[in-house]
Amino acid sequence: MVGVDEAVIARLKKGGANLEVLVDCDKAMEYREGKDVPIGDVLAAEKVFSDAKKGLLASESQLESIFGTSESGVIADRIIKEGEVQLTAEYKNKLLSEKKKKILQMIHNNAIDPKTGNPIPFNRLELALEEAKIKISEHRTNEEQAKEIVKKLHAILPIKIEKVTLRVKIPPLYAGKCYAQVKSMGEIVKEEWLNDGSWLCMIEVPAGRKNEIIDKLNNFTKGESEIKVN
Repeated sequence: MVGVDEAVIARLKKGGANLEVLVDCDKAMEYREGKDVPIGDVLAAEKVFSDAKKGLLASESQLESIFGTSESGVIADRIIKEGEVQLTAEYKNKLLSEKKKKILQMIHNNAIDPKTGNPIPFNRLELALEEAKIKISEHRTNEEQAKEIVKKLHAILPIKIEKVTLRVKIPPLYAGKCYAQVKSMGEIVKEEWLNDGSWLCMIEVPAGRKNEIIDKLNNFTKGESEIKVN
């Protein structure tokens, strides 16, 4: 349980009232996401406040009227899941770091070095991002920022967003089992079932994931699939 001095406020406005509980920021967000965290570990104090900073408690009659109970754990559950949890600077930095990794992974998956046709190593993208002094915004979408970053990185390293089409022929033994996996890897632009039960398809995939996807297809089919880059 976090100490009161280190806790943040989770707040819910309901029934014309302001209701607050003191919580551990990290544990409250895990609880809110549905992770298996006991409510007792989330709360810094098993009390429901009308103003936590002033130490003013919500009245039992008010809680009964709004929630049908005055039990702090039940009410805290509602406040944390339905209300707003204050975020610490550390937690915001953690979220920003995770967002940055997701954006870089998106670029890594879809971009290639146009000189070699190979994916650009993740750490090279990370260094280029720092060199270009590009800042990640917590408010903009990953997709929007990834497109903008690629444009800015042109001055630092050769980079190109590209898709490739793979011609894949999977033998009858694996065709049915592989269909869902193949569909999740990219966009199937053409397909047909051959007389011998083999499945032939053309699948468009991010260029940066080409080698990874070919390896996965070979693993699925124990090396028996036929794969060509169109």
